[in-house]
Amino acid sequence: MNRRKLLGGLLAGASVPALAACGGGITSLKGDGGSGGSGGGSSVGGLVIGTANFTENQLLGYLYAEALKGAGIKTNVRPNLGSREIVIPALQQGDIDLLPEYQGNLLLHFDDKAPQTEAGDLQNALTVALPGGLEALSYAAAEDKDVFCVTREAAREYGLRSFADLAKQNGKLVFGGPAEDKNRVVGLVGLKNRYGVTFKEFKALDASGPLVKGALKKGDVDVANLFSTDPDIEANDWVILADPKALIPAQHIVPVVRSAKADAKVRKALARLGGALTTQELARLNKLVSNDKKDPDRVAADWAAKNGLTKE
Repeated sequence: MNRRKLLGGLLAGASVPALAACGGGITSLKGDGGSGGSGGGSSVGGLVIGTANFTENQLLGYLYAEALKGAGIKTNVRPNLGSREIVIPALQQGDIDLLPEYQGNLLLHFDDKAPQTEAGDLQNALTVALPGGLEALSYAAAEDKDVFCVTREAAREYGLRSFADLAKQNGKLVFGGPAEDKNRVVGLVGLKNRYGVTFKEFKALDASGPLVKGALKKGDVDVANLFSTDPDIEANDWVILADPKALIPAQHIVPVVRSAKADAKVRKALARLGGALTTQELARLNKLVSNDKKDPDRVAADWAAKNGLTKE
């Protein structure tokens, strides 16, 4: 990665006027339209942290909570709220104050034609694309990308090594992933537009969870949308298909916060966490929760204490 771009990405966090707005959908978890907030940025009163509906994002939410509590900031975690189409509007309307996100997919949520794929470029683009009142703070060293996987047997049978190979089997294979994949660029839309891929069927399952992984094992789906930090990929010897046209951009973990809550204490605490959290460590923590069935809040608390994040 270009060092200058990386530095620019890590420093990007100032509020920039929005050039794009969020689309339709739920506007408030309360169902009353909510009330967006703005101001000079203050964590007084604490922060409500929301998470999406998959294990890793919940774990990240608790890691954010531990880092903030270590800086003397009160927190409340609301886990498993739903997909990006739900949690982003909730953040905009002030139902939650902070959300763990992923650079590339977040940018594509607001600009589905965004060309950026490198971390520093993505961070700069996010400062422009995010709606007014929201900021993307320093991104973490850790990255978790969407990956499209097949079994070793399917790879041999159909000659699958990359996304381009999928087009040779158009109309024959079944794709499985979260329901949002049907209309996302990092999903069926992008595979068709960039690689000319079409499928026999799409099965709406979950995000790198037991449903989609179970379907891949049983052969109910041929291609599954998983996450690169999922320990089951290596455990099952599944094949990650290559992406030669860079459909899937960099996906470093990035905190998205309401500017009204983003004071210096919040920024510093989350930057410390981001610097300590590597991809390897995130994968290890995921395994503790997903495979060893440990509670994500306990895993987060233990890791934060071990890495000196519970004290300023």
